[in-house]
Amino acid sequence: MFPGLETARLRLRELTLQDTQGIFACFANPQVMRYYGQEAVTTLEEAEGFVDYFAASYRERKGIRWGIERKDSPGIIGTIGFNAWSPKHKRAELGYELEPRHWRKGYAAEAASRALAYGFEVLDLNRIGAVVFTANEASAGLLAKLGFKQEGLLRGYMVQGGVSHDTNVYSILKPSGKG
Repeated sequence: MFPGLETARLRLRELTLQDTQGIFACFANPQVMRYYGQEAVTTLEEAEGFVDYFAASYRERKGIRWGIERKDSPGIIGTIGFNAWSPKHKRAELGYELEPRHWRKGYAAEAASRALAYGFEVLDLNRIGAVVFTANEASAGLLAKLGFKQEGLLRGYMVQGGVSHDTNVYSILKPSGKG
């Protein structure tokens, strides 16, 4: 069964085909996709493909992606979750996006804090990484706020729009519990 999570203001829940329009609103938006590492979707069918991809990733234990929904308003405002999940090596990579009208309201930090706790406590991850375009200052700032450390530069790591982009790699390790 897919795990639902909650925060003070948000529900992190399984994505369904009823979320196709919300997925489209995020993944078709050039502002959202600017640093995503792939092209924006142009059809609702492509958005449905994201729902299918995220469901398959969870079934195959390769990742988990939640829809982010405000408790006071139905419909997703973005997604968050883990990809490149390796249970054997106890690691995964965090990914997220929000519709721009929900930026700078603390939703990403709130959702990410809850996802990180789930990753460490339930998935028993030891390391959670993130790969971020070097120009994406907002994401770098969010990761720093969450306790991630920048580890290095991956040159030419992501291709978007036919252009190779450098990315920074970040990680956070499971709290040791030692005082």
